[in-house]
Amino acid sequence: MPADRALRIVLAEDSVLLRDGLVGLLTRFGYEVVAAVGDADALLDAVAEHTPDVVVTDVRMPPGFQDEGLHAAVKLREERPGLPVLVLSQYVQRAYAAELLDSGDGTGVGYLLKDRVGQVEEFVAALREVAAGGTVVDPEVVRQLLRRRRDPLARLTPREREVLALMAEGKSNGAIAKALVVSEAAIGKHIGSILTKLDLPPADDTHRRVLAVLAYLRA
Repeated sequence: MPADRALRIVLAEDSVLLRDGLVGLLTRFGYEVVAAVGDADALLDAVAEHTPDVVVTDVRMPPGFQDEGLHAAVKLREERPGLPVLVLSQYVQRAYAAELLDSGDGTGVGYLLKDRVGQVEEFVAALREVAAGGTVVDPEVVRQLLRRRRDPLARLTPREREVLALMAEGKSNGAIAKALVVSEAAIGKHIGSILTKLDLPPADDTHRRVLAVLAYLRA
């Protein structure tokens, strides 16, 4: 996105109260909400009309209140592989996270619980990361993924598990080092060990590293 204009967002949320609240929040942070809609069909139409920089959508929307918003997001990313999409969900659904992460070209994708919206700074930081082409996964989803498999994660040390969880949240080496109060060089060694133990190829790009780890955990 050019630096001289605001991020243009299409927002899809069926709750009028939450939708208006999100519009106000995003506007306050300098973003331009070019469309705010309440169902999946309207989301598809709004994206076609406005060609936004990023889409923020709920999972469950009319008419069935199942996963219409998610399916719309996946369809949009199939049609526009580089379109950044941040999906909000009321509950942890690993299948939803997996389907979303597998969509498009693998860049610019996020899956957050709605509770995270109340933590304004975290929500806005996640939106910026997704808009810039990064990957953001809610920490609770990460924890469930980590609990889901014991082998070969059992090969990881407790510290490596901590590092892996922070990696999957999309944090940089520097941010992980700060969170764990260790040096960035130490984090680099931990990540190298994690990738080796999980039989994942080393990667310089943090985004690809996150996708590789999550893909392995979903297997």
